[in-house]
Amino acid sequence: MHPATPPESSLGRVLFRFGLPGTVATLLITIGAFGVGWLPLRTGVIEFPLVEALRTTTSGLLVAHSMVFIGIALLLQVWLVLGHHLSAGLQIRPWSLGAVVALWCVPLLASPPMFSRDVYSYYLQGRLMDAGFDPYSTGVAQIPGWFQDGVDPMWAESPAPYGPLFLLISRGVSNFSYEQPALAALVFRLVALIGVALMVAVIPRIAQAHGIDPARAVWLGAMNPLVVMHFVAGAHNDALMVGLIMVGFALALQKLPVWAAIAIALAASVKPIALLALPFIGLIWAGQRAGWGRRIWTWVATAGIAVAAFAVTAIVAGVGWGWISALGTPGEVRTWLSPPTAIGMITGGIGQFLGWTDTNDAFVAALRALGTVAALAIVAWLALKPEGRSPVRGAAWAFTVVVLLGPVLQPWYLLWFLPLFAVTGLTVAGLRWVTLVIAGFAVHGMAESLATADNLFEITDGLGIVAAFAIVSIVLIASGRERRLLLGTNSAPPLLPLDASSKARAQELFPWPPTWQDRHS
Repeated sequence: MHPATPPESSLGRVLFRFGLPGTVATLLITIGAFGVGWLPLRTGVIEFPLVEALRTTTSGLLVAHSMVFIGIALLLQVWLVLGHHLSAGLQIRPWSLGAVVALWCVPLLASPPMFSRDVYSYYLQGRLMDAGFDPYSTGVAQIPGWFQDGVDPMWAESPAPYGPLFLLISRGVSNFSYEQPALAALVFRLVALIGVALMVAVIPRIAQAHGIDPARAVWLGAMNPLVVMHFVAGAHNDALMVGLIMVGFALALQKLPVWAAIAIALAASVKPIALLALPFIGLIWAGQRAGWGRRIWTWVATAGIAVAAFAVTAIVAGVGWGWISALGTPGEVRTWLSPPTAIGMITGGIGQFLGWTDTNDAFVAALRALGTVAALAIVAWLALKPEGRSPVRGAAWAFTVVVLLGPVLQPWYLLWFLPLFAVTGLTVAGLRWVTLVIAGFAVHGMAESLATADNLFEITDGLGIVAAFAIVSIVLIASGRERRLLLGTNSAPPLLPLDASSKARAQELFPWPPTWQDRHS
């Protein structure tokens, strides 16, 4: 913090200035979601006159889309204004920001799923287990009425790529909701909110250990619009995974490595990709100046604890290790957001044009394989050559390269690493780029809302995307506060240790690279 800081803002003032406008934004998104969100065909909600009008009439669709667009834009603006005030020295306690997030999420508790309908796959996988099927070898198409329950046909025959803990949760939710997929979606959103709550709770602790302002870390890592759009509105299980990963790092920094490894194992029992964090938990356990013998011992110990905890969850859930063979399930989709997949489709398309091949499949497969190998090599280097960076920072880069070089990239995958960067620091340029990326994916979310299973808005898709770009551009440049946050000079405050005590604390725990220190001393 700066030597002379203004008085701390009261909770009431914070809720009024930032909580209330953000809640209006999410309320607009919720109302619009009844028109363009994902509702299962087997629900009485779809027959309500207002809902039917929003989903089936031209004027209703225009109203629904407009509300979603305006809601996302308003949420982005509120978040940017809050970030500007925090960077300018406004003092807000992290728990007050947690209250703001909670207020934002209240309207979304009643919202149909937005931007994805994966939540219905979660529900049907729970029903699969109830019916005596192995979700690691059987698709949800085995359940009668799966399409009416909202599942994307793309995943109807695909095995579940999730860990045993989440399958156990899915079974519990399916039993509770008893053939009511809309109710199941709301319960899964509560599960996602547990993950967000964990993020809000532990991000300040990890940030303080790195000398980072806790409030600004919460702002970037747990309050950004992608969290609200995809973790809350989309009800993705990634929220619980990320929350448990952050808990694992917080426990490791508090010198509780056994519990840290267990937390990572639980995160991997939700989505196995969380196992990427394990070697970095081991590095914290070993200590910054540990030799190879000590590091190898802590890696083995960490892995052993995690495997044991994972095995317990698998036994309790009544499933085996079939998730290993199901890891490739997400890769069944092709998305232009994934750089290797996009390059493969482009080069394959050129090959088709030149008559070298009939399809682009071989090019896509080759580029995906190269990307995966490169990602694994970089992750290994980050773990084996940790000098000069915090292990938490190493984990942030590990998840980043896996996401960017992996075969598929979804917008919520960015949230695997954004909280880790938030707690370990960003330069002015880094913070600017991250903010612009978040704004770009806000546009992507608007575009994704243009078509759902039961209403196609194809005629105006192009106009809608143009409108999304225009609205977000206005938000980014209309106010001087947003412009200073996004386009400020290098003299603007970075998300790095700024005062002497913070620098000393960070330096004691994790020696920063000299170039970083010199640049921001």
